[in-house]
Amino acid sequence: VQLVESGGGLVQAGGSLRLSCAASGSIFTVNSMRWYRQAPGKQRELVAAFTRIGSTYYADSVKGRFTISRDNAKNTMYLQMNNLAPEDTAVYYCNYELSIGDYWGQGTQVTVAS
Repeated sequence: VQLVESGGGLVQAGGSLRLSCAASGSIFTVNSMRWYRQAPGKQRELVAAFTRIGSTYYADSVKGRFTISRDNAKNTMYLQMNNLAPEDTAVYYCNYELSIGDYWGQGTQVTVAS
């Protein structure tokens, strides 16, 4: 199973980006799908997720600004990020929890300039 993120970049505060996480390989039972981020000197934090029970989760810091979505036909998950702020600067990772294991993408850098 491979996860490949794309869509990161440099954006001005208040701007938007959409991250993509394309999955390939033997993807059968998906338990949950998540976006994490890690800023320099900080621990990796959960940003948004499709949970095991089919609902969505958002960290308080991104509620109302970020939206997680997916296209099952394309095996792709997205993170739409609006009204970005400098504190959103981080490497963003996608994570799939499958029945056969836990998989991570390589990360994509998001930098928000003030």
